[in-house]
Amino acid sequence: MANSKGKKTQRIDKILGHLGKGSRSDLKKMVKQGRITLNGQVLKDSGAQADPYIDQIEVDGEAIFYREFVYIMLHKPAGVVSATEDQRDRTVIDLLPEQYKCFELFPVGRLDKDTEGLLLLTNDGQLAHDLLSPRKHVPKTYFAKVEGHVGDREAQRFVDGVTLDDGYKTLPAHLQVLQHVEKDDRKLSLIELTISEGKFHQVKRMFEAVDSKVLFLKRISMGSLALDEELPLGASRELHPEELASLMNRDIL
Repeated sequence: MANSKGKKTQRIDKILGHLGKGSRSDLKKMVKQGRITLNGQVLKDSGAQADPYIDQIEVDGEAIFYREFVYIMLHKPAGVVSATEDQRDRTVIDLLPEQYKCFELFPVGRLDKDTEGLLLLTNDGQLAHDLLSPRKHVPKTYFAKVEGHVGDREAQRFVDGVTLDDGYKTLPAHLQVLQHVEKDDRKLSLIELTISEGKFHQVKRMFEAVDSKVLFLKRISMGSLALDEELPLGASRELHPEELASLMNRDIL
């Protein structure tokens, strides 16, 4: 799941193609032009074998840092859909820097179009499966602004499980009320809610089940991964090594 270290060597044009350095024909031309070196020697054959984790490959004098899998934290803004492509709206893939487009990343799960917050993008299908598997019960925490002054009654109902509009009863969830506010004669609550499943529009439907309504929703964590609050809305960065290690080594996986 983490990487392919220990695998056999690969063709150099495959290695560089994976990193978005060009098509096989492009790389063949670059080799003929003497633009690619392997361990300090000008490459003569784009099909030559190399270990991408051990051998030193340079293109136009720039060292290549190979990785099979990429893990991106995105601070998703509202108005963008959690998909790899869409005919009408911008997708989360459209927000990524050009250097990541070659990795064929996809969002791990989804956030509603009007929901902000933490979204993980990767090309590691096994990690995505583990994080999304219903059997794993990976916790997800949301910050929300909801109608009314919710409190102990609603918190207990969420612990007991609420029945959604389609008859499904949710697993136990933890509701923490951060603040009650009044604005324009409206009673509102600022809350954090942790759920361990991911039904369609689940947070919104859970509050509807207790006669409230979500006015603003933001995911702030998924499993051990917490949103970097210094990451601007719409911006992204690769996971730090310790964040990735925590995701991959936790007991729930």
